[in-house]
Amino acid sequence: MTDLTYAIEEYLEQHTTPMDEVLSELYRETHLHAMNPRMVSGPVQGRFLQLLCQLIRPKRVLEIGTFTGFSTICMARGMAPDGLLTTIEANEEYEGIIRKYLSKAGVADRVQLIIGDAKTVIPALESGFDLAFIDADKVSYPIYYDLVMDRLNPDGILLADNVLWEGKVLNADTKERDTQAIRAFNDKVQNDPRVENVLLPLRDGLMIVRKVGS
Repeated sequence: MTDLTYAIEEYLEQHTTPMDEVLSELYRETHLHAMNPRMVSGPVQGRFLQLLCQLIRPKRVLEIGTFTGFSTICMARGMAPDGLLTTIEANEEYEGIIRKYLSKAGVADRVQLIIGDAKTVIPALESGFDLAFIDADKVSYPIYYDLVMDRLNPDGILLADNVLWEGKVLNADTKERDTQAIRAFNDKVQNDPRVENVLLPLRDGLMIVRKVGS
C-alpha cells in the first residue's frame, strides 16, 4: 500500500462509527494471536456489514469464512431479531476465540457455528438465505458462488471480499492460483444473467450481488 492509501483508510476509519469495546478487544486479540490478522474485516467494513444488515433485515444469513468472528458479530447485530446466521470456518483452532466473542457480544444465540469444509457443508444446508458473505479461500470462490446462489432467495444479497486482491486481478496473464480464481469469480458474476452486481473498492474489493432471477 502507498502512504496515500494508508492515509485514506485512516480517514475513512475516523469518519465511521467506531467499534464498541467488544469488537475493539476482538480486533486487538486477533492481531496479537491469529495468523494473518489482516484477514479480519476491521472497523469500516464491519460497520458496513452491520449497516447493510440493519437496512435489509435478513432472517437467514450464511457466512463462509468466520476467521475470529469479527464480521460474524457485525452481521448478527444487524440482522432481524429472530434471525439465524450460519457461519462456516475451516480452521478449528479459531473455534475458542469465535465462541468467546460471540458470547461477549451477546449474539451467540443467533449464530450457528460450523467447523468444517464449506464445500461439503453448504450442500447439506436448507435453501432460503437472504444474505451470504464469502470471505474464505480464494481458489474456491467460483465453487462457493455456485453453491450459494442455489440457496439464495430471490432478491437475496451475496457479498464477496478481497475481489481486487491487492490489484493483482488487473494482470490477465497471471499464473498465481488465487488471482486466477478471483478473476474467474468476478467474470462469473459479471456474466450471470440471474444477478445485478457492483464491485466496490472497499478495503481489498467488495463484490455486491443481488439475485434477480430464480
